Amino acid sequence: MTMHPILAALRKHKAGVVLIALQIALTLAIVCNAVFIIGQRIERVNRPTGLDESNLFLVSQQWVGAPSGDDAASVEKLDSLQLTDLAALRALPGVASVAPINSLPLLNSSWNGAVDHKPGDTNEGSFHGTRTTYYFSDDQALSTLGLRLVAGRNFTAADVGHQGFRDNSEPSVVILTRALADKLFPKGDALGKVIYVNGSTKPTTIIGMVERMQVPGTGTWTNSFVWNATLVPTRMDANFSRYAIRAKPGQLDAVMRAVTPALYKANPMRVLDDDSVRSFAQIRDKAYQADRGMAILMGVVALILLCVTAAGIVGLTSFWVGQRHRQIGVRRALGARKIDILHYFQIENLLIAGTGVVIGVLLALSLNMWLMSHYEMTRIPVLYVLTGVLAMLAIGQAAVFVPARRASNVPPVVATRAV
Repeated sequence: MTMHPILAALRKHKAGVVLIALQIALTLAIVCNAVFIIGQRIERVNRPTGLDESNLFLVSQQWVGAPSGDDAASVEKLDSLQLTDLAALRALPGVASVAPINSLPLLNSSWNGAVDHKPGDTNEGSFHGTRTTYYFSDDQALSTLGLRLVAGRNFTAADVGHQGFRDNSEPSVVILTRALADKLFPKGDALGKVIYVNGSTKPTTIIGMVERMQVPGTGTWTNSFVWNATLVPTRMDANFSRYAIRAKPGQLDAVMRAVTPALYKANPMRVLDDDSVRSFAQIRDKAYQADRGMAILMGVVALILLCVTAAGIVGLTSFWVGQRHRQIGVRRALGARKIDILHYFQIENLLIAGTGVVIGVLLALSLNMWLMSHYEMTRIPVLYVLTGVLAMLAIGQAAVFVPARRASNVPPVVATRAV
């Protein structure tokens, strides 16, 4: 089959060809970036936190009429209240372990800073070194959270201290995630080494490493340090507190129901609402609600665009088949087979779609660059674009098949009688 008849026919229908090619280009640009966004959201939603999430829940509460914590006496009072709560929670049937905690992965409430190999004179609010998120807890943190210790040792009761929420004292020992330890000490010899917290001049010793622990933030701003967590053996004393609780297998719901009465019995001067006791599954669901919504929205938009584009190709090809009814009949009468007519329309569509995808690739890359500059998107991988090109060409061939097959079934005798 020569290309001359196909090109001649396309020149006679310039408007339709241009519109379909532009529609294919626009669809390719939007769908490639939409699928890329969906892929990023799915990857974010499915990334592990490093915790054993089953049977884990969080209690957040606030005391009424508690001391301010601005002086040593009030800090001691607040710590006494917290210790009373911990004892009451650990005594509950069905509780495996309890640890005070300032935050959890996916909670979007974080205490961020930086650690470095050497002391410094950091300006207020500006940290040099490797960025990290601090988790303040005690010697039961690893067992409660289900963190996997891969080197060194856990905190002991002697390591654990306490301080007011506004205090800035630095710990003497810490446990780091493996990712953070490897960034600080690429040779893998972090254990036992000294680091400096937030530009402090006081040395802090690394006594252990855990396999993984995600930072609390879920936004793209955390991508550069998502696994850089530092565990500090300190109870934070304030007029509010959080407790991570691990229930024994099969007793999560019962323990969650028992927590509120137990805390009110220990001290009724507190506030606990319906959102105060949450399982980690609920925390995860809430943290990624926006990501799931975005993925669904992008998926719907991509599907609608693909359907509209396919419908446009079907409609235009059907229109052309009607216009060329007699010409098709003449070709059939002159010996053209059904497969020849079918291939004619398929090649015609391939030329239009090919032009469209070339323009679409340029639009997809341009759109991605715009998203990178305005919404902190990363560069779209070439694989996404190539897959989009192949998908658009395949959709074009599938859409043109039905009208092209109808054209191939035009009877030669009926067509020649109409000439």
